[in-house]
Amino acid sequence: MRPVATAAQIRAAEQAWFDAHPGQDLMETAASHVSAAALDMLGGAAGARVLVVVGPGNNGGDGLYAARDLAARGVDVALWFTAEHRHESGSAAAAGAGAREVDAAAAIAALPEADLVVDAVLGIGGRPGLRRPVAEFARACTDLAVPVLAVDVPSGLDADLPGAEHPACFTATRTVTFGALKPCHVAQPAAGHCGRVEVADIGITVTEPTVFAAERCDVAARWPVPGPESDKYARGVLGIDTGSARYPGAGVLTATGALYAGAGFVRCCAPDPVPAMVTAALPSVTVGPGRVQAWVVGSGWGEPGHNAGRLAARLGDGAPLVLDADALAELPTALPAGCLATPHAGELARMLGRDRADVVADPVVSCRAAADRFGVTVLLKGATQYVAEPGGRVTIALPGPAWTAQAGSGDTLAGICGTLLAAGMGARWAGVLGASVQALAAAAHPGPYPPDELARTLPALIARLADEARLAAEPRATGR
Repeated sequence: MRPVATAAQIRAAEQAWFDAHPGQDLMETAASHVSAAALDMLGGAAGARVLVVVGPGNNGGDGLYAARDLAARGVDVALWFTAEHRHESGSAAAAGAGAREVDAAAAIAALPEADLVVDAVLGIGGRPGLRRPVAEFARACTDLAVPVLAVDVPSGLDADLPGAEHPACFTATRTVTFGALKPCHVAQPAAGHCGRVEVADIGITVTEPTVFAAERCDVAARWPVPGPESDKYARGVLGIDTGSARYPGAGVLTATGALYAGAGFVRCCAPDPVPAMVTAALPSVTVGPGRVQAWVVGSGWGEPGHNAGRLAARLGDGAPLVLDADALAELPTALPAGCLATPHAGELARMLGRDRADVVADPVVSCRAAADRFGVTVLLKGATQYVAEPGGRVTIALPGPAWTAQAGSGDTLAGICGTLLAAGMGARWAGVLGASVQALAAAAHPGPYPPDELARTLPALIARLADEARLAAEPRATGR
């Protein structure tokens, strides 16, 4: 996993570095990473034309020292200062290496011939949006498809609030950030403006991060793989009480997600006509009561606010539950240990009594609040999926394409997560791995796959992940 740091955490890490290295500066180190990335994007210095858009603060200073490095390599570098205040030593260094200053009109006129724009306007302290004429320039970069290299974060984004509205911002081809990822780099919609993100090591250390971004290797390493002596019960028995007369397909979708994610045994305990539909589509599913290691409940129940008895019947087993959809409107104050709630933004807003816009603007705070209030792990579904545990730790699942945003995806996801709970996995990783593997499947099969068809691609994906984990665990051969 990779840590994700807020602006305040980065500032604290920088201050700790300055305290330990009096009289030294981080700017030269940061700039060297920016200039190296620029040269890589250009494919070399010969004949290259670079326009550096410079803001008034340290972000501008990083850009100016990078401009110096590029000009010293023979790149034709133009500097547009977007504010009266400028970083003096950086300005002198860039000018001394041959970088030339242009005004706004000249910068916009030169844009069609530029090979690269370096966005060094605003850093992690910037607020959402850009003022004119920088906003028009940023839009022109996109319209003309000019490659943009952002320093730390694309200007116009809020580093900490990826869900906030961004009326105008740069859309980067590549972003070089320092010390750790920021929320805007990994969460939509802001992440869509960051391009490829490179975390540069400049010597600072973020202590005690509480937000993490999962990686593919995490999914591969943690996905449960049966051993040579495992039987169906060892892989977990999952009970599903999903679907209703109005929404019978929810039961089929939940069971499909569970089986193709590797459940050893699935019991359908939903009301008629759901069991008949489930067994017709999936004949390995059994019907009726029996022992289970976990439940999936709530998907397709309908009649929100009138399902307390149905939920209470499943809570009586004491097994952990995946609580989806209509079950989220019935949550009691006491739940079995290890439960996972899977709301989307609207459902989470209702759980917390907040506006949906507030949840979207600050999803980390919102899912943390729900985890603490209800004492469960919360998987907030959406374009970016967050898993929050009681106590504050949040893990961001792997991203997937927008094709998964369709009716029924949440039902199959609940089944996938339920399979992992039944296999003995804790709620945190059941949520992270469930959301991530669905995203990986969608990325491997782009297009409008219905959720049940996408679920049927999971076995091949899980087999690949198991191979990756096995290869990663093998000792590497070393030469003499």
